[in-house]
Amino acid sequence: MTNIQKLLISACLITAACTNEKEAPVKIESYEVISPIVKDIFYHDEYVAEIQSVKYAEIRSKIKGYVEKIHVDEGQIVKDGQLLFTLSALGLEKEIQKADAAYKSDVANLKAAQVELDSVRTLVEKNIVSKTKFDVLQAKVDALKADMQETLAGKEQAVLQHSFASIKAPYNGIINRIPNKVGSLISEGDMLTSISDSHEVFAYFNFSEVDYLNYISTANKEATVVDLQLANHTLYPHQGKIEMIESEFDHQTGNIALRAKFPNPNGILKQGSNGKIILKKSLKNALLIPQKSTFEIQDKIYVFVVDKDGVLKQRNILSKKRISDFYVVDSGISKDEKIVFEGVANVKDGEKIIAVPRDVEKEMPIDEKDL
Repeated sequence: MTNIQKLLISACLITAACTNEKEAPVKIESYEVISPIVKDIFYHDEYVAEIQSVKYAEIRSKIKGYVEKIHVDEGQIVKDGQLLFTLSALGLEKEIQKADAAYKSDVANLKAAQVELDSVRTLVEKNIVSKTKFDVLQAKVDALKADMQETLAGKEQAVLQHSFASIKAPYNGIINRIPNKVGSLISEGDMLTSISDSHEVFAYFNFSEVDYLNYISTANKEATVVDLQLANHTLYPHQGKIEMIESEFDHQTGNIALRAKFPNPNGILKQGSNGKIILKKSLKNALLIPQKSTFEIQDKIYVFVVDKDGVLKQRNILSKKRISDFYVVDSGISKDEKIVFEGVANVKDGEKIIAVPRDVEKEMPIDEKDL
């Protein structure tokens, strides 16, 4: 056999081998596929809340003086008008005495001037003295009346200042911390304690602009009713109601504040405590797909849609919300399309598969408690 013949035989063998490799059948894998779930869902969102008493007041001194006596204790329940503190008032008592003496002096001077005026009036009527003298005395009486009124106002002001030495409760409530004890020097405006009436409380929390717009678009009587989760993760036994939304957004945070009112008959909730507002929400005809049927590329969410020929198409979807193990789809797929259920990491765009239909609600039943 010549060399040329050997080369021709080798070429034929190689060509036959290549032909056999190309004609080898490609194995098509089977994957489970599902359609999105369409159903009305109910879920809840949580918002950090700060608790404040409906009635809360800082008790401050209106005068300067020493704390002479404290009539209550921290944490004590007090009644409206009950005496809380007595400040030293010796200087104020002296001011009252001084003002009282000045007032009595003015009264006496006015009486004497009035008697003189009456005498001159008689003489004027008999033409014994001129009317000019009467007018002078009348002016004197008027001036003394003005002085007396000014002195009386000073006396009343001294009495009012003296009343500030006795500090009373503005309403029924509970006394909080008392930082200044007996003997402490108090300046005008210094805080003596605070008082709170917590039979009802406010819970303040914030909405983002998106939450706010969604809320007002669906606001109804049910939407205004909220629950409160306490700091120990237990549910407060009484429901509250949203009753106020602030008039503007905070430019720094982009949030807007809301206020809910809760009854507090047992006094569990305290001024300054914290919790979480639980707001129940609903979505009609929500389109749900499992999170494990998706994958992310550069913060975008994708699925593999299966066409009628079993070919996969990578599709970007937009999600309204993530609830439990599902995405609520806003756009990208329709309820009638099929997507790969599991194994999205093992397939690629344009690949052909054998689609095995599955009922996702049976595979992954949605527990409303988890929403």
